[in-house]
Amino acid sequence: MTFQLFVFYFFSAVTLLSAVAVVTVRNPVFSALFLILAFFSSAATWVLLEAEFLGVVLVLVYVGAVMVLFLFVIMMLDIQIDTLREGFIRYLPVGLIVAIAMAVELILVMKSGVFNRDIPEPAPLSVSNTEALGEILYTEYVFPFEIAAVILVVAIIAAIVLTHRRRTGVKKQDPSKQVRVRSEDRVRLVKMKSEERQ
Repeated sequence: MTFQLFVFYFFSAVTLLSAVAVVTVRNPVFSALFLILAFFSSAATWVLLEAEFLGVVLVLVYVGAVMVLFLFVIMMLDIQIDTLREGFIRYLPVGLIVAIAMAVELILVMKSGVFNRDIPEPAPLSVSNTEALGEILYTEYVFPFEIAAVILVVAIIAAIVLTHRRRTGVKKQDPSKQVRVRSEDRVRLVKMKSEERQ
């Protein structure tokens, strides 16, 4: 076994274990942190496969932007972890049946002859893979790229709207009232007789 193959198996195992931890950990903050670990391991696998641009984009976009947004949303939603743990045992048998059924389906699909095709040798590129990907992305796939950008913007706006719901008992300021204030409303002059010192 070569060192490159060992590193590939290591990062693949870390990706699988962290992906399992994302759906099994009950704390949502820990789940998001395990998802960040899965993204990092996937990025390392992309770099091993000589797709450096995809690895860097995975770290910059998903870990640097999307997951930070997820963490902010999770921390602002005020999730009660105790209520999440209440029905875990009740739904465990159904969850296990669904997980086993999905695993059997995946094994049957992978055992079929669809995935046993010969992989053609890629033609040598005259340019780097980053330049080739950019040329394809902004010429042939420019319309799906723009649709994905619009969907991401809508998702960000929806996350902001969901987190900024009205809460009772929260003190807030009204800037329009602060601008319209007058000195007569804030300062009250009281006239008093002066006291004489003896």
